[in-house]
Amino acid sequence: MGERFDRFADRIVAGIAVVTLVLGLGVISAWRVDLGVTVSYDGEHVRVDDVAPFSPARREGFEPGMIVTALNGVELVRLPGSSYYETDQFGNEIGPDLIQVTEPTTVPLDAGMLASVLSDPIRDLRAIHAADLASGSEFYFETTFGRYYVGDLGQTGLGLLFGALILLVGSWWLAGGRGGASLRPLAVPLAVASAMPFLVRPLEATWFAPLILFAGVALPLSMVPLALRLADRIEEESVRTLVRALALGCAAAAVALGGVLPLIDAGNGLDAWVLPALIAAIPLIPGLAAAIPMRPRPAAPTSSGGLVQSAELGIAGATPMMAIATIPAADPYLIPFSLWLVAIAVAGRSTIRPLARLATRAQLQRDLIVAATEAERARVAADIHDDALQELTLLVRRLETAGDPEGADMARTVSDRLRAICGDLRLPILDDLGVGPALDWLVLRIERLAGGEVRLERADGTRPPPEVELAIFRVAQEALGNAVKHGKPPIVVRYHSTEAGASLSVDDAGPGIEPDAPARAEEEGRFGLLNMQQRAEGIGAILDVRRWPGGGTHVALEWRPR
Repeated sequence: MGERFDRFADRIVAGIAVVTLVLGLGVISAWRVDLGVTVSYDGEHVRVDDVAPFSPARREGFEPGMIVTALNGVELVRLPGSSYYETDQFGNEIGPDLIQVTEPTTVPLDAGMLASVLSDPIRDLRAIHAADLASGSEFYFETTFGRYYVGDLGQTGLGLLFGALILLVGSWWLAGGRGGASLRPLAVPLAVASAMPFLVRPLEATWFAPLILFAGVALPLSMVPLALRLADRIEEESVRTLVRALALGCAAAAVALGGVLPLIDAGNGLDAWVLPALIAAIPLIPGLAAAIPMRPRPAAPTSSGGLVQSAELGIAGATPMMAIATIPAADPYLIPFSLWLVAIAVAGRSTIRPLARLATRAQLQRDLIVAATEAERARVAADIHDDALQELTLLVRRLETAGDPEGADMARTVSDRLRAICGDLRLPILDDLGVGPALDWLVLRIERLAGGEVRLERADGTRPPPEVELAIFRVAQEALGNAVKHGKPPIVVRYHSTEAGASLSVDDAGPGIEPDAPARAEEEGRFGLLNMQQRAEGIGAILDVRRWPGGGTHVALEWRPR
């Protein structure tokens, strides 16, 4: 995905989170849950009078005529199997022993308490069919609509506050690079995806169809930017395409399901596990795919930096799942999300942080070696140009003046050769024009040595940073040298660069590299392969060296901006 698209997606998903937060604050401050059920007292029992269509009470199975066994926490009918202490009119226990209920018993209430219970808004309701109560069956099936389902809006306020903290503190923490270098570009989408499961809780608790519809659509949509950003980190293009399709498919299914849930029976389990599973899978699938290589890369042995990045991407994909699994209204300690954060902190301090320090130190050492090497190349080139080449130029003139054309030609040949060596060492064309023209120059030089066709196919777009251009050129230089030495023409070099990254490939028609050669490069002293790998790691690129099934060596380098 392009950088412009990523910024646009970040703004959209941040806007969705802000709108959800504002709606949640409004709901908590002013909303009253309406279950869509009315009750009345018929002189013997409190009964359900009416249940509105598509209301929360209808979705939970309440029907007119049912006998209410408990209302707003006040027990009205005791069913067999329960036990209680006898109490006085003030609720004080006066019985010394537990009383076991053996048959349905109506709890006596004075007129004032009964009127108070009936006049309060219904928040907690339990009821049973009159036939079941009268049958004297051993089993009694109550239909329950408790605080857990109503989602008392005061309780969901804890989740809203926690979600707001995740949104603000999380984005600030990640954007500052404190969560890891690979998570820095994911600051906004990761913070939003982790916060949204908490921000939508008050909307779901209203049992108001439009708000539930908004929550059911906004939550999966908030996961999509994170999923696409994680999918961009997958190395294999075919796997990347498949994972994107799976993530978007889960998002589409979750949006469709979230849009119809307000109109269907909530007791069918779709909202209990199917919808949360679909939403959690949106970022989880690309997160795991980005963290776990789909195939081994023999020329890229596992490094501490790669392990750190894999761990960070895996954590990013799994964190929204832990937020979805947390129900603030039922658990004031916000488990399991709190445990997940603690586990990340412990793992970061004991494992990931030491690996990150090791990777940073190794990267710094590689950068210093590369910088020192290039500085030495530039120094040698300057010495040759300012000293030996000047002397040779004077020698050519003296020989020509002395009437020795043969000696002058020999001196001129040596001078041309030294100029070519200076070009290899200093690369002014790379600094001035970029890696595309520099590859043109390199291919022309190599073709004279290869004894056959050496072809360059290039599509120059945006120029990569200077250090990336230098690494690409050095890898091409080493790969072409190996192709001339160990392979045979035709040799094809392909270079493409866009805003999304740059890629280089070098293919020859020789017998091909041995399958285990990249893995044994260090122990066998194959410094060319090691040099290419170090160049690739220095810019965070992927190097792939392999033998084609029909023969020939394929060297590919792929770099994307982070």
